[in-house]
Amino acid sequence: MKTYLFTLVATMMFCRALVAQEAEAPASEKDTTFWQSEFSAGLNFNQAGFSSNWKAGGVNSVAFGSIVAGKVAYNKDRFSWDSEMELLFGIVRNEGEQTRKSNDRIFLDSKLGYKMSKRWSTYFSANYLTQFAEGYNYNDDGTRTLISKFMAPGFLTSSLGFEYKPNETFFVRIGPLSPRFTFVTDSEIINNVPSNYGVLPGETVRIEWLAMNVFASLDKNLSENLNLKTRYALFANYETLAFDTIDHRLDVTLTAKITNIINVTLNGIALYDLDQDQGVQVSQALALGILYKVGSKK
Repeated sequence: MKTYLFTLVATMMFCRALVAQEAEAPASEKDTTFWQSEFSAGLNFNQAGFSSNWKAGGVNSVAFGSIVAGKVAYNKDRFSWDSEMELLFGIVRNEGEQTRKSNDRIFLDSKLGYKMSKRWSTYFSANYLTQFAEGYNYNDDGTRTLISKFMAPGFLTSSLGFEYKPNETFFVRIGPLSPRFTFVTDSEIINNVPSNYGVLPGETVRIEWLAMNVFASLDKNLSENLNLKTRYALFANYETLAFDTIDHRLDVTLTAKITNIINVTLNGIALYDLDQDQGVQVSQALALGILYKVGSKK
């Protein structure tokens, strides 16, 4: 666990150093008007304590969460390049229980585009999704069962298609040619997750060459102190295409700014993937913490 926390802290320091170097460079050295960048890092901490004679009941607990996110965009003439990084990790410790995860995600996305008109472009993109640490099912007898870990599963999706972008806050990509690689690098996962996330027994990767991907994103300020960010992804394998085999994932984050660095964040995820579970998976978290954000615009 310490390794993952160290990785997050090191990433935050490295990205901050890059931003500082860019800000200190003399304006006359190069033309940066075609570039936009944004970086943010946040921490939140929650704690609850009760005396042994507290009659209302409760359990002593400590929770910690972190986020590191960044965007880089290049736009000149008809060509564009957009990249995004999002790293989340959180833990919670209740008295009498083992330390457990409350959040865990690694998301990377990069896209090359060529503008055909004011709102339409052709594009090629690749995005990557996995997690930092082990995930467990916790049993009633106090034991736990490993069900996921770094690169088990891991998803790498490439896509070639068309993008519609009417403004700076919203875009949707439609990729009729979108092969996806699903990785499960731990051969023991199948013992606890029979579906093995769609990867065949004895193998570590599944390749779905003939597939379609739809990816949409909205990042909009609803007011001066309230931001809504949503991301939706659809993946359909042509070879097994049916209504119930189409994968859907929706991420929603609502951030309310209290002061320049103190924010309240509510985020939720809805996921449907038949290779993972027969039903819809749902995750939700509410956090109060600090968020440091810097950026450059044209």
